[in-house]
Amino acid sequence: MADQIQKMIYDQEPMAEIMPNAIMAIASLLQRVSEMNDDLSRPLREHQRISAFSALTKPSISIRSYMERIFKYANCSDSCYIVAYIYLDRFIQKQPFLPIDSFNVHRLIITSVLLSAKFMDDLCYNNAYYAKVGGITTEEMNLLELDFLFGIGFQLNVTISTYNDYCSSLQREMVMMTMYSPLLEPSFLVRSSHKNLLMHLYDEDSLPIHRNNQVTTAV
Repeated sequence: MADQIQKMIYDQEPMAEIMPNAIMAIASLLQRVSEMNDDLSRPLREHQRISAFSALTKPSISIRSYMERIFKYANCSDSCYIVAYIYLDRFIQKQPFLPIDSFNVHRLIITSVLLSAKFMDDLCYNNAYYAKVGGITTEEMNLLELDFLFGIGFQLNVTISTYNDYCSSLQREMVMMTMYSPLLEPSFLVRSSHKNLLMHLYDEDSLPIHRNNQVTTAV
């Protein structure tokens, strides 16, 4: 199935040309939803489930800058970012008690991209490299990979129709960002398959993702 998606990408080169815009759209969506969840969960913060994805403090790098960094250094295929977004949505649906917020969204992003690159691409960087790109330790990267896999029930396969649905959704979001305002709610969030993003899925500018006061120097 990964080969089929890759072939489709080559046959439909326009998506590759707008890939940076697609990443901005994904970043915009994730930031809005994580901030929304920050507001909703703040009164319950003391009782909220803590996972390996949760940082002790909010990372200072914005989601957009973080994704641009991954795009710059990961060198994975364009389709990986769409598939990573699909994986994030699956994680949200299967882990309703772990809302995506400003404390965990960065780790979820780097882990989803790592897994999609391993699944989609013939060649990809190892976990140690992705850990440096993501500003975490290799040990954390290994743990997050396993946690994410169990979180989605090891459901890595993506059908072409599902891939196309998410591409169309992101394209509509990009049109809205261009014509109106990035603050507008994305049209696809009203679709049942993506509603969880509203309930579950930050902003500034430097790298490391803080956890237990340990910081890994980024590449």
